[in-house]
Amino acid sequence: MGEIQSFLPMILIFVVAYFFMIRPQMKRQKDEKKFATALKKGDRVITKSGMHGKVVDMNDKDFSCVLETMAGRIKFDRSAISMEMSRKLNAPAAEKK
Repeated sequence: MGEIQSFLPMILIFVVAYFFMIRPQMKRQKDEKKFATALKKGDRVITKSGMHGKVVDMNDKDFSCVLETMAGRIKFDRSAISMEMSRKLNAPAAEKK
């Protein structure tokens, strides 16, 4: 019985870490993958490095897209597009306040 009580805090720490750290990270990765898959031509996006552009071409072979920026057209991997920043950019004006 004493051995079980000594392992109980370790098990509790693992359970807490799973629900507050691991599970939300897995959900976020799933949402980002779904966002990258749902991108389409004409979407206005922001990359994780802060570059603004509009999607003009999609390539499913290497999971990339071409963005048109003020500097021209640039090819990016879809995982380089920021889900949070792109959603804020495309949010209706009422939500931006």
